[in-house]
Amino acid sequence: MSAVTMEATTILPILKKKLAFLSGGKDRRSGLILTIPLSSDQTSMEELSATLDYLLSIPSEKCKARGFTVIVDGRKSQWNTVKTVVLMLQNVIPPEVSLVCVVKPDEFWDKKVTHFCFWKEKDRLGFEVILVSANKLTRYIEPCQLTDDFGGSLDYDHIDWLNKRLVFEKFTKESTSLLDELSIINDADKSSSVDKDKSADCALLPSFDPETVLQTGHELLSELQQRRFNGSEGGGGGGGQGGPAWCPMEEELLAQPQVMKLLDSLREQYTRYQELCRQRNKRTQLDEIHAKVMQVVTWLQGPGSELLKTQQTIGDSMRSAQALQQKHEEIESQHSEWFAVYVELNQQIAALLSTGEEEEVAELKALQQQLSDVCYRQAAQLESRQNVLQAAQGFHTTTQELSQQLDGLLGMLCADVAPADGASIQQNLKLLEEKLQTVEAGLASLRQKGALLLEQVCSQPSWPLEETESPTTEQQDSVQHIQSVMEDMQLRKQRCEDMVDVRRLKMLQMVQLFKCEEDALQAVEWLGELLDALLKTHVRLGDDSQETRTMLDKHRKFVDVAQSTYDYGRQLLQATVVLCQSLRCTTRSSGDTLPRLNRVWKQFSVSAEERQQRLELALNFHTAAERVLQQERVEAESLDEVDSLGKTLLDRLTMPVIFPDGSEQFFGSPGDTAAAAEGVRERLLLVEERRLQLQEARLHNDGDEGEEEVLNGQDARLDVIGEELNEKEDQDEEEEDAGQRGEDLERATQDC
Repeated sequence: MSAVTMEATTILPILKKKLAFLSGGKDRRSGLILTIPLSSDQTSMEELSATLDYLLSIPSEKCKARGFTVIVDGRKSQWNTVKTVVLMLQNVIPPEVSLVCVVKPDEFWDKKVTHFCFWKEKDRLGFEVILVSANKLTRYIEPCQLTDDFGGSLDYDHIDWLNKRLVFEKFTKESTSLLDELSIINDADKSSSVDKDKSADCALLPSFDPETVLQTGHELLSELQQRRFNGSEGGGGGGGQGGPAWCPMEEELLAQPQVMKLLDSLREQYTRYQELCRQRNKRTQLDEIHAKVMQVVTWLQGPGSELLKTQQTIGDSMRSAQALQQKHEEIESQHSEWFAVYVELNQQIAALLSTGEEEEVAELKALQQQLSDVCYRQAAQLESRQNVLQAAQGFHTTTQELSQQLDGLLGMLCADVAPADGASIQQNLKLLEEKLQTVEAGLASLRQKGALLLEQVCSQPSWPLEETESPTTEQQDSVQHIQSVMEDMQLRKQRCEDMVDVRRLKMLQMVQLFKCEEDALQAVEWLGELLDALLKTHVRLGDDSQETRTMLDKHRKFVDVAQSTYDYGRQLLQATVVLCQSLRCTTRSSGDTLPRLNRVWKQFSVSAEERQQRLELALNFHTAAERVLQQERVEAESLDEVDSLGKTLLDRLTMPVIFPDGSEQFFGSPGDTAAAAEGVRERLLLVEERRLQLQEARLHNDGDEGEEEVLNGQDARLDVIGEELNEKEDQDEEEEDAGQRGEDLERATQDC
């Protein structure tokens, strides 16, 4: 591995001109390709020479031994410049260069080539020179090893390469300087035996931040390893495959091992340096920690304990308890400052224990134990006093709130409540119950907080190394005060509770009275809704006997629901009479509720009876019709019976329901009635067809003698059907008139 003889920063402006570059491509002998892209401007030979010196210092000796192939791109330059550059190469490049390819323009140099034949100068130059056009350069070098300037596929970014070189050289320079400084500091620590001198050496800081240099090195190494992994093995042109472009600084892993070696050495020296500083800091911390521990212990056992001993009472009201709490918070604030010092010291001791020597660990543990014992004992006294004060404040607060609640409840019981309606009575009753529940909850909370306060007062920890009286006068006074308050509140609550029982009974009866009246009115409304539903929606009679029978069963259940509603309303009205007698008051609404209930029930009963008769008549009709339609032999009397039932049913559909007060109401709309009648007529037509079929069969059996009779019978039936059609038209007109009358009646009812 060859050392870099010059740095890129010294000739950075020249390198940016890209007078020459190592693209990373290799020839067929695995030699590196050096490219000199001559431009149309005059090229400075001094700058080109400096660029070549820098580039040729990068590869390793092993890589140089394989030889170089130099591409001199003269397509944009004069022949004299190309000639000068080729002649200059023998003084700049190493003797391992085996081939120089001069890329010529297609026609410009043809006449001048004969003036200077490079192949004749091979022995003097030390390498072979050939003139070749750009499109024929692939005869000597593979396309994948050429950049896109020569029609190749090798990617090369000169600015990116130059930036990476700058980072590499900067890291190499800084890491080397930092290694020397850290080595001097670490070696000076070994040779020194005086603590003061060691402290002085520790103050000597390196010129560069080791963390920053290490981070730069790791990032550079990661970049090199990533490019090495994604590129081709050995660094040969992998840029054409879409991966990161290979740069010459990675050739033969020259940069990567050097970076790894510098990183390893730097980590080793930096670790020693950190350990050195840690040991010095630890020795200094031991003395500081010991002094701070003694300072904390002295204050807690002296002034801190005296402050707590003067605070023992719990106060006799919420205001006095708040004053005591404020005083205790001031004492806690003073202790908090010392506890913060304790926490910091404890963390420092714990950190030193994990890395300390054997003799240091024993001293640190003793200091830690002494500090913890004193701090925990004082914290227990503070916590006990805080618990007593919080319990006392809660007890006094609950006592004051309960006293206010009892006053409010007593005022409500003494005031006479004039009931306006059921809702207001129920609201007052709810408010009374809520106030009583609030008082009960408040008394339960007072008992709980009183028991907790008694426990806290009687179980306060004693002070060490002192003889204390048991119990103290302050404790006895506190206990008597707590018990006296709870007994007084219990007596006041009991007196209010007796008064609430009397008021509650009367208010419940009032609520029940209003509720019964409201529910009775609701029963009247429900019954009216059932009547309205019966008259408007219960119109259909069914298409067959099965459906009609089902509808009849549903109708009976519907009537049962209405009967239950009516009975419920009657019972409620009877209950209102009893409650009025008990409360010695008269009802306001039940007087006219009973007539309304009876009137609606009578209307419903008449309507339900009519509906049931129609369904029963329809059931008889469908049953008789299905029987004559299904039997093979049917008597004329059976057919006549079906006709009679059907006509009766049709007549019944056109009739209104007459209520007890003389008013009338039709079932459903005229359209609904017409739809129900249409089903009956269709069934009658089927029966008539059955009659004709039987007559034809009988005619076939009797011969010509009965033909005339059958024809006469058919003519007669046709006349009947014609009459029925005429009757149907008349009936439709009547239904329309009836529907109009029903709408007028309904509007009149609503107006009433």
